[in-house]
Amino acid sequence: MKKSLAMILALCVLFLTALPVYAEDVPKLNVVTTIFPPYDFVRQIAGDAVELTILLPPGTESHSFEPRPQDILRIQNADVFIYVGGQTDVWVDRILNSMDVSNIALLPMLSMVDAVEEEIVEGMEHSDDHDEEDHDDDHDEIELDEHVWTSPENAKLIVNVIVETLSALDSRNADTYRANADAYIDELDALDAAFQAVVDRSARTTVLFGDRFPFRYMANAYGLTYYAAFPGCATETEVSAATIATLIDKVRAEKIPVVFSIEFSNGKIADVICESTGAVRLEMHSCHNLSKTDFDTGLGYLELMYRNVEALKEALW
Repeated sequence: MKKSLAMILALCVLFLTALPVYAEDVPKLNVVTTIFPPYDFVRQIAGDAVELTILLPPGTESHSFEPRPQDILRIQNADVFIYVGGQTDVWVDRILNSMDVSNIALLPMLSMVDAVEEEIVEGMEHSDDHDEEDHDDDHDEIELDEHVWTSPENAKLIVNVIVETLSALDSRNADTYRANADAYIDELDALDAAFQAVVDRSARTTVLFGDRFPFRYMANAYGLTYYAAFPGCATETEVSAATIATLIDKVRAEKIPVVFSIEFSNGKIADVICESTGAVRLEMHSCHNLSKTDFDTGLGYLELMYRNVEALKEALW
């Protein structure tokens, strides 16, 4: 009897040890992003293999975002935290300085690419968005253009940093992460080629925005010149008569057929320019954030950027 019982127990142990270990038994990496582009990049690389959270609610203007207590808790509990790392992320620095981040992989996107300074071009309103306390009193602080993801080449650099970080922290899924990232990078190469094809066939190389201009990296990538009412991180909505007059003159002089506005803009400045010149207003999407409808339907960075490809055709051909 004792021998039979021992044999049964031994068989039970062998059976239990032979059972597969399911993914649910291993905690998923907790990844938190501030804005949409890195959120979508992680979603394409990792899918359901990570717990993924975006802090910026759908439909919210990113430059005016203020973190809520639950957002601070999400950052504190993150394994990976991806953010922009520029002037509009002052709140991020404040939060990170107040907590122990030794167990969090911090990934500021500005450090992943060759960042360029934000510039003021002819006719553009000067940006006074940032409080004086955020700047050194003795000299002007260099302000980098934060919209690094608007170039597909930069998007590839960001994707590579993300996949290497996820793979290092979760070696069990590393092969899947890398395969997904490679496939996504192929799609980013196709997007880059689509933009280049538009520019190669273009009748002009100038774009005009009756709005902010968060596309400096895109313009640099494809040799575009631009005019705009405000720089990329401006928070103003009122524009001077001189700026509007300059933009109207540029449209007329260069026979520019399209005046762009960006997502979540009321488009009023662009409309005034269009009414005076006969140009057409179109939207160029910076991918900072999505409407709730677009977010809920799973719209991604690639879909938004291909819309921009089509809009650029209208402006340049």
